[in-house]
Amino acid sequence: MPDHYDSIRERLVQDPRRWLVTGVAGFIGSNLLETLLRLDQHVVGLDNFSTGYQRNLDEVRALVTPLQWSRFEFIEGDIRRFDDCVAAVKNVDHVLHEAALGSVPRSLQDPIATHEVNISGFLNLLVAARDAAVSSFTYAASSSTYGDHPDLPKLEDRIGQPLSPYAVTKYANELYAAVFARSYGFHTIGLRYFNVFGRRQDPDGAYAAVIPKWIAAMIQGSEVVIHGDGETSRDFCPIDNVVQANILAACSDATARNQVYNVAVGDRTTLNELFVKLKDALIENGVACGLRPVYGSFRAGDVRHSQASVDKAERLLGYGHKIRLAEGIARAMPWYIQLVAESTS
Repeated sequence: MPDHYDSIRERLVQDPRRWLVTGVAGFIGSNLLETLLRLDQHVVGLDNFSTGYQRNLDEVRALVTPLQWSRFEFIEGDIRRFDDCVAAVKNVDHVLHEAALGSVPRSLQDPIATHEVNISGFLNLLVAARDAAVSSFTYAASSSTYGDHPDLPKLEDRIGQPLSPYAVTKYANELYAAVFARSYGFHTIGLRYFNVFGRRQDPDGAYAAVIPKWIAAMIQGSEVVIHGDGETSRDFCPIDNVVQANILAACSDATARNQVYNVAVGDRTTLNELFVKLKDALIENGVACGLRPVYGSFRAGDVRHSQASVDKAERLLGYGHKIRLAEGIARAMPWYIQLVAESTS
């Protein structure tokens, strides 16, 4: 018997919609694009290539049929320009807003740029989507919103004080979304992502998270630095779970709207454990790795532990059949290995 996500995908194939994916050339955006095109949807993509790459779009093109690719319309534009947002949402049913300047360290170095993209850009798109009367507006929120709140697992209605400018911007998105619901009757869903990883996540880009960085270093025989003692833990989330959550949110009923949801596995892995898992996965893929990690100082703005409760997403969105860390690494590892090989050849 098909689960809820299967049923949603079958319905979309039978009755295609028009989607806007912002940040479409980025890691998460390009994975959303691939899935939607495989479902025979019409997709408008918006990106300014500040953190996304043409090669991500080229890769998606190679993975879908020519007919599916013909349903994709790309707009090179910037969410900081209101006119670009207006053009992008024209005749769109569903908005999946992924464009942002990610990274806590980046926000500490340049809080103004982070604010302009993540708050001003978000507001531009929110207003444009409201005026266009889109059917749904789903946006990338962040686990950074939990800040210094100590409870584990993280529950959506219990947050602490933010620990970085990036966290402030993502919380501001949630506040704007709530105000637009009350003031204009415009309904949204925010998805608080927890440490997403997978194919097309650049080891050197703005999404340079720990997993792609470490894999690239391990393959190249470079130093792997663990910030702190290695007992810091995270709820690492394979990209497939994020794609599922976005599609479920866009197609959800009214009872699920105007809320935020954790998107994660609901598990916790230390950095020391992660290092071993990545090393083992490389060996299983025929890549020898004899490195040991180097321990450095704790990183500013980081929380010690993070783990999500996904009960709310399961209950109201039908989020299920999650891909767990080991399977996510197994799915992504061949892509990472190929990327490093191409970059060093």
